[in-house]
Amino acid sequence: MKTDNSSFEGMEEFTYLGTTLTNQNSIKEEIKSRLKSGNACYHSVQNLLFSSVLSKNLKIKIYRTIILPVVLYGCETWSLILREEHRLRVFENRVLRRIFGPNRDKGTGERIKLHNEKLNDLNSSPNSVWVTKSRRMRWVGHVVHMGEGRGMYGVLVGKPEGKRPMGRPRHRWENNINIGLQEVGGVGMDWIELAQDEDRQWALVNALMNLWVP
Repeated sequence: MKTDNSSFEGMEEFTYLGTTLTNQNSIKEEIKSRLKSGNACYHSVQNLLFSSVLSKNLKIKIYRTIILPVVLYGCETWSLILREEHRLRVFENRVLRRIFGPNRDKGTGERIKLHNEKLNDLNSSPNSVWVTKSRRMRWVGHVVHMGEGRGMYGVLVGKPEGKRPMGRPRHRWENNINIGLQEVGGVGMDWIELAQDEDRQWALVNALMNLWVP
């Protein structure tokens, strides 16, 4: 691509401000990159998570302040499908199992692996999917309040020209917003109009944080 006196080479994938972008606009590689960085961060503090001196509550705080922000960097703009949500939960559950450790059978004393439902009960903090949904809704409010004169607002509501290719339509970022609204009883709501009402928007952000995601 050429513009003025400069030329830019076409690329299938590149990293911009820490985010992996592809020419197919796929979030798959970005999730893979985030989980890889989160895994490296996890290994850097695993001695703390294995420590018998630190309380489980303190270990949860270490996870949420050191590891989780690395994994969810830029999640406000993600267009997630169930497959990616599952990958995020698998990573999170692996860390939580290290924090809470295995259960023991009261009769035999045998070590029993904690199931996902039990981890949900033990971890009172919102999981990674809840956090992603609420941050996405919060970010909508920030951009809408910028006003129509800002470029970010234009990107948010813009409709690209051209026809979609044959086949099943790709999952769009706007679809995630509408799904989030449906999950908290907001079926049929106009999300831009809703984001302009700050009180209602923050109520939805809090509601999304309290969803139960299996």
